[in-house]
Amino acid sequence: MPTIRLRIAYDGTNYSGWQVQPNETTVQGVIEAAIHKLTGEAISVLCAGRTDSGVHALGQIASFRSNFNIPPHRWRPALQSHLPEDVVILESDQVADEFHATFSAVSKRYRYVIHNSVVEHPFWRKFVWRIAQSLDETAMHEAAQVLVGTHDFRSFESHWPNKATSVRTVRAISLRRHSDWNLWSALNSNETESNEISASNRTTNEATGDFISLEIEADGFLYNMVRTITGTLVNIGRGTWTKENLLDILNAQDRKIAGATAPACGLYLAQVHYPQELLTPPENESSQ
Repeated sequence: MPTIRLRIAYDGTNYSGWQVQPNETTVQGVIEAAIHKLTGEAISVLCAGRTDSGVHALGQIASFRSNFNIPPHRWRPALQSHLPEDVVILESDQVADEFHATFSAVSKRYRYVIHNSVVEHPFWRKFVWRIAQSLDETAMHEAAQVLVGTHDFRSFESHWPNKATSVRTVRAISLRRHSDWNLWSALNSNETESNEISASNRTTNEATGDFISLEIEADGFLYNMVRTITGTLVNIGRGTWTKENLLDILNAQDRKIAGATAPACGLYLAQVHYPQELLTPPENESSQ
C-alpha cells in the first residue's frame, strides 16, 4: 500500500489535543473520520508530534497507508471536504514505504508567541499568551543559549519519570521581538523576509513590536517542555531571574524549581524535518 504524507495546519482551541481519546474531540479523530468517510477504511494516522489540548500547528506531519485509488496530491482536497474548517490539509504526497511520521523525524521546531501588551486584542486571545508587563527579550534570548546542546531536560518536563529518557538535544533556540507580519508562517520567524516591509521599516517595527516569538528546534521534546522553558524565560524577561538561574535550573533536574507552564494557546508545532530520501516515493510508484 502507498504511504501518504499529509502536512496539516490547525487551530487547536476546540480540540483535546492530537491523539484520539474516548469521548473527546481530537485532531487525529477528525482526520481519521474524514479518511473513513472518503474511503470506507478504518485507518490509524501517525503524527510527528502529539500536540496537547489547545496547542496549534502550522506544519504538523501525518502519515498513513491506503489502497484507495486516488492520486497522492488529490488526498488534500478530497479529505478537506470532510474536515471542519479549523483543520486544514496543506499538502498531500506519496513518500517512501519506510516513512513514519513519528520515528522518521530528525528534528522538530516549535514556536511560542507572546503578546507583550497592556491592551488585550480580541483577535489574538486564543493564539497568544498576553503579558502586560514589559519583557526584555534580549535577556531572554541570551539566557536561552545555555539550553543549546544535549542535556537532561527533566527540570522542564511535567510528567517525570517517563518511560525512556529526559535527555534531548536542542539544536537552536532564539527569542525576538516582532510586529505580527510573519508569525503565522511555518517558516522560521527569525529568518523569513517580507517583500512588503522594507528592511528599515522592519527594524523599526520589530524594535517596538508587541509580539515576542520563541523558536526552538530539537531532536525531540518532553511533555510540556517548550511551555515550561517559555515560562522560565519569562521570569528572566521580567528581571526576576538571570541566565545563571536558568543554568542552575537545568542542572538541578527538578521541575519544582523551574518556571510556570505557559498557556497552551501560544504554542505552535511549526515544522518537522525528515531525511530527504524518505520524502521520495518508490521509483515504480507515481505521484501524479
